[in-house]
Amino acid sequence: MDILVGLQWGDEGKGKFIDHICPNYDIIARFNGGSNAGHTIFWNEKKVTLKQLPSGVFYSHVQNVIGTGTVVNPSQLRNEIEQLSLTYPKLIFKERLFISKKAHLVLPTDPYWDIYFENSDDYRTIGTTKNGIGCAYSNKTRRQGFRISDIFQTEFTNTIKKAIHFAYTELTEKGVEMIDFDSMMMKFLADIEFLKELSIIDTELFLNSSLNLGKRILAEGAQATMLDIDHGTYPFVTSSNTIASAACVSLGVSPSKVGEIFGVFKAYVTRVGDGPFPSELKDELEDELRTKGHEFGSNTGRPRRIGWLDLPALKYAVMLNGVTQLIMTKADVLNEMEVVQLCEHYEIDNKSQEIAAMDDTFSLALPKWKRFEGWKTNFSAISKEEELPKELLAYISFLTNQLQTPLNYLSIGPKREDIISLSEN
Repeated sequence: MDILVGLQWGDEGKGKFIDHICPNYDIIARFNGGSNAGHTIFWNEKKVTLKQLPSGVFYSHVQNVIGTGTVVNPSQLRNEIEQLSLTYPKLIFKERLFISKKAHLVLPTDPYWDIYFENSDDYRTIGTTKNGIGCAYSNKTRRQGFRISDIFQTEFTNTIKKAIHFAYTELTEKGVEMIDFDSMMMKFLADIEFLKELSIIDTELFLNSSLNLGKRILAEGAQATMLDIDHGTYPFVTSSNTIASAACVSLGVSPSKVGEIFGVFKAYVTRVGDGPFPSELKDELEDELRTKGHEFGSNTGRPRRIGWLDLPALKYAVMLNGVTQLIMTKADVLNEMEVVQLCEHYEIDNKSQEIAAMDDTFSLALPKWKRFEGWKTNFSAISKEEELPKELLAYISFLTNQLQTPLNYLSIGPKREDIISLSEN
């Protein structure tokens, strides 16, 4: 089993690269998160954002798994499937989609809890997507959640209605505006019926038996390393573990079965929501790069914060994940710049720091910059490594040497074919 993860704060272009390597795999397995993440893919010249569906749905030979470590919103999953079927009526993928019996449900009241927490002065504001993902994982941890297998139990409707009504009443008392309870339940139960029509299986058994048969599996991570609940910029993180080792736990596959670990990062950095961001730009260049790179959340539309590449944070992410192959995206966005900078190290309390530490000192980190000569080229005319500008190759060579990890792929545009394989550097 190979694993693919993001190395920054998300939005690195993981979906595009997964789409690029999908032909090499038999199974794509999503191992964490829910509808709070969007992987953007261009298929038949159309932009598609997959929120809960794995990124292998467009390939007829690929089976797709929504693993145990995920949380599933039945309504959003139904909408995503129906919209994809409407956009691509010839695409047949539902019989190639398998959902873990042990994955947990996102209840219709969970997003309202997000709204309440974000708007209340009594709780931290962290910039959540308001999809109810944190609440679903909280219910899971408190052993008050509902697994997908529960939907087949005789008493499920009565039990779930009681739980949702309890939450609904509490939210109402707190002044949260919601839709009518009966309408909420009617919609939710209709979506549950849709969910029952899908293949809900023991994905751990399926994945391990597939490996024994020699099938190739790619574990697909949502969000990214710096948003990991344990190892990221807590509390400004997501609600699940996002690093490579989480794939084994969430999918029920032994670490001994892991092969390559792909790490995707941008030639610069972005993040959505609140939290420390040492290399953040706060001038007109930020707006320029945001516009040029179309840096708006694929799920929420929120403008992303922009910064120069953060090498100490990238070293930290490569270390945590044990990355074996690097993929850099959006090198074209930095095109036409006279100077490209990156944060080479931090200064904290007058001391130099070469690798990030996710503790209370991270918010105090002062970036120390390294300047590179910018590159100016027509990326639409480039199809191989030899045609890349020498300035970009120098940037790549520096990163490879610093990270001690090969950078094997470079994305130089938004289209599916805008990926170049690089030689050992």
